[in-house]
Amino acid sequence: MIIYQGTKSTFLEDADNRDIEDVVAAAYVQKTKRYASQGEFRSWKASLSEMARVLRDRGIPDDTGVAIEYGIPQSAKRIDFILSGLSGDDTPNAIIVELKQWSSSRISEKDGLIIANRGGGFDREGPHPSYQAWSYAALLSGFNEAIHESGTALHPCAYLHNYRDDGVIRDAHYANYLSKAPLFLHGADELDRLREFIKRHVRKGDKGELLYRIESGRIRPSKMLADSLARMLKGNREFVLVDDQKVAYETCLARAAQATPRRKQVVIVKGGPGTGKSVVAVNLLVELTKRGLVTKYVSKNAAPRAVYARKLAGHVRRVEIGNLFSGSGVFHESEPDVFDTLVVDEAHRLNEKSGLYGNLGQNQVMELVRSAKCTIFFVDDDQIVTLADIGRSAELVQWANAAGAEITTLELASQFRCAGSDGYVAWLDNLLGIRETANADFDRGAFDFRVMDSPVELHELIRERNLHNNKSRVVAGYCWDWKSKRDPGACDIVIPAFDYRAQWNLDRDGSLWIVANGSVEQVGCIHTCQGLELDYVGVIIGPDLVANDGVLTTDPSKRSRHDRSIRGYRSGAKADPSLHARVDRIIRNTYKTLMTRGLKGCYVYATDRGVRDILSAHQGT
Repeated sequence: MIIYQGTKSTFLEDADNRDIEDVVAAAYVQKTKRYASQGEFRSWKASLSEMARVLRDRGIPDDTGVAIEYGIPQSAKRIDFILSGLSGDDTPNAIIVELKQWSSSRISEKDGLIIANRGGGFDREGPHPSYQAWSYAALLSGFNEAIHESGTALHPCAYLHNYRDDGVIRDAHYANYLSKAPLFLHGADELDRLREFIKRHVRKGDKGELLYRIESGRIRPSKMLADSLARMLKGNREFVLVDDQKVAYETCLARAAQATPRRKQVVIVKGGPGTGKSVVAVNLLVELTKRGLVTKYVSKNAAPRAVYARKLAGHVRRVEIGNLFSGSGVFHESEPDVFDTLVVDEAHRLNEKSGLYGNLGQNQVMELVRSAKCTIFFVDDDQIVTLADIGRSAELVQWANAAGAEITTLELASQFRCAGSDGYVAWLDNLLGIRETANADFDRGAFDFRVMDSPVELHELIRERNLHNNKSRVVAGYCWDWKSKRDPGACDIVIPAFDYRAQWNLDRDGSLWIVANGSVEQVGCIHTCQGLELDYVGVIIGPDLVANDGVLTTDPSKRSRHDRSIRGYRSGAKADPSLHARVDRIIRNTYKTLMTRGLKGCYVYATDRGVRDILSAHQGT
């Protein structure tokens, strides 16, 4: 969708005869059926008059196409300003302009990010303007058929008309993106440079015909993107499908092929830890993309999205890969059936409402089913780890029925994690009181399970294991406050009896903590490892799991105040006493999830001596 579309002539006429921000605001209401925010209106007022100034150059053809606020399909991103025309040899060209009202910024150590005031009265970290413009061009070339099949050349740039060069915004740290999308700042020389950039790429006007083709273009992944994904997956042992994984994969492909708006398909794939849910999900994303279907991998947790996107990236531009991955909270505004298939991993982590304050949308399950012709849910009811998690199998069935969808239910039973030991997972269920099983023990020769005498000993053993291939990490229950968020030198997890000190890894590497080099020194939590796997995992069981008279019990009061997993349970339990049982189950589920991340081994230290005694009694010989 393009909010405002015209030519250079009509744009300048609107800018000269009326307030251009009012023209765009009226078009916004007409196109979206809602009013623009005050922030958007102020941005138009500040920046569009500056673009009118830029275009008042006789060397820029009067019939150059002009588009304002182009909404990139299947994303919440909008391109501020696009100019279209032809090169000297009649190649269609489009210039993408990212507009900012900034006047200062600070360098971030992270790739492509910069710290600036992005509205809201305080500085925030986010994409550098050149990265932003380049990424939008990459999305267009990767997913808009009119672009990637017509040979259209895209030329991104950024215009910060209030910003005087201070050496920060053009620091060498951003050289890679500045070369892809040049930056133009305040000043007469900068204005001339921007005009020359436009005239170099638009020698002739096209009356906005390219913009019409872009807006009307079919949205589908480019062949180059699909082929690159397939090459990355081919021969990668980590993503080879075996046994019931292959059955589930082929069944899901068949249902996706059958799906239409009038014959919606919902597939529910159930499976415990290590049964290969994510392996099947990633294979489906790649194959459906290869078949030209508009598909996204959806996960509430950012960690699986980030890790799998990196593993698939190879030589493909990260932003194109990133557009194939999405959080679960962005579909409340999606049009019905806009996606061919949504592959929803860790569906048990879906929430009812979306947004930072939980005030957007109606129900994420319903919104996902509505947004796609085929929705594939991968779910494990025993991995629900917060009070906000609603994605139980029964909830998925309820909303599929409400949408009139055909439902297919599949099960992944074979265990590939924990050395393929179904017995270990059953033993863990029995030990943690999740369900009663007959498994008093498991095959000790196949899976390396140990109870450690101290967290220092545990962490040292994980360091040793990690030397081989960087696939071993320490995780813990979220029972310690995140002090290092405000004080980078502070330690978060402190166990004085052993002089053990460590930091949470919730900031520097973020969602990529589990694969980042050097992050073995930090400790992960449920939010940075669920849905992922390691060779060896070290688990620190915090004081929220204790032993009373030889029986494991939970103490939710020992959870950190920074953990939102069970926030509000005390006040909520007054109105709903069943909340106590839900919180108890969440804590047990959390430790089951942490203790099933390892392919080859799990080492455990518990802060409560009684818990260590119980675990040691079951440790075997």
